[in-house]
Amino acid sequence: MALTDCVDDADLAAQHSPLMSPLVWDLAHIGNQEELWLVREAGGRPGLRPDLDHLYDAFQHPRADRPALPLLGPDQARGYVSRVRAETVDVLAAVDTAPASSPAPELERAERLLADGFVFGMLAQHEQQHDETMLATHQLRRGPAVLEAPEPPAAPADAAVLPSEVLVPGGPFTMGTSDEAWALDNERPHHTVDVAPFWLDTVPVTNGDYLAFIAAGGYTDPRWWTEAGWRHVQEAGLEAPLFWSYDTAAGVWTRRVFGRTEPVRTDEPVVHVCWYEADAYARWAGRRLPTEAEWEKAARHDPASGRSRRYPWGDADPGPEHANLGQKHLRPAPAGSYPAGAAPCGARQLIGDVWEWTSSDFAAYPGFEAFPYKEYSDVFFGPDYKVLRGGSFGADQVAVRGTFRNWDYPIRRQIFAGFRTARDASPSDDGRG
Repeated sequence: MALTDCVDDADLAAQHSPLMSPLVWDLAHIGNQEELWLVREAGGRPGLRPDLDHLYDAFQHPRADRPALPLLGPDQARGYVSRVRAETVDVLAAVDTAPASSPAPELERAERLLADGFVFGMLAQHEQQHDETMLATHQLRRGPAVLEAPEPPAAPADAAVLPSEVLVPGGPFTMGTSDEAWALDNERPHHTVDVAPFWLDTVPVTNGDYLAFIAAGGYTDPRWWTEAGWRHVQEAGLEAPLFWSYDTAAGVWTRRVFGRTEPVRTDEPVVHVCWYEADAYARWAGRRLPTEAEWEKAARHDPASGRSRRYPWGDADPGPEHANLGQKHLRPAPAGSYPAGAAPCGARQLIGDVWEWTSSDFAAYPGFEAFPYKEYSDVFFGPDYKVLRGGSFGADQVAVRGTFRNWDYPIRRQIFAGFRTARDASPSDDGRG
């Protein structure tokens, strides 16, 4: 509601970019999904507005087409989601969300949805994912600033002296999960992956780092780009991250941040770069993007115990000392922040601040089972999508954990995505050779 109450009705109904839905569509879509899954599926109730299902089905209507639909107006949408939420609260009070009594595949569908409150967790995550999408729409909209948030905490004193990279030892680790109650289908099941030793950037690549790539002619040199990436650079006319402009009079790069223009802050992680840009920077730097398995091993594996943690810092839910999450700050924190959230390998900010591109295509884990519907993950598996990990300042903690997987087209830049780089290590680097 904070993302919709801050603009007028015309702004709510406008499409600020063909990449995004009108804000009012997201608002009613959140309510419609809650009605479908929590009121009808979990509660067994007839529902409030089944006639809206086709309007708010994301797979029937591409984002660019949604403004032409007979959508609920702003007041109608607010009233609808309010009525749905009241029904949802009644359902939550009435149904049994006890832990599962048998392995999930053996349960009836309804029992499996309710076990450990999974269906409520699924919809909480869905709502927060759309909140992040709506925040991206706010970044794309033109006009005066309407969102306010305090600055992230200043970087700690040791941020300036952190090593540029950390060593992640080779060996097997447990990837994915089979026992995280609210994990979604693409995070399951857990399985063993053997990762060779590698070096990983201690912190995400910063604006200052990226400025060096621009200054070196990175966008004009095809050596650093894949064939598809170079073609995209030329066709889209890319010269810098999205929302950056060069102020010729002042001789500085500026960046638009939720309706305000400011000089680019060199100590912040770079954001709004596509996969092709991340990959090109890594090649220019003589490095590469980490694989998804490498990212997860760096974020979760604890060499002391041999187990995989829920988060880099342990199993406790994220607190404000661990990560920049939940739209509490409307920008990434300076590189090196949140030492309490560091992984055992020493890497920082693996959770929060910016989603991090990996080199991996989005693919099913061995033993994958689509649940509760194919359209959440199954239809996206393949080489068209690249995996992102870790969450951003716009993501909520309920939708971010060490196993959580995000994915998008390699050309996408409106999302809050950055990256860090890696390089191979020799066996002797971690004492195995």
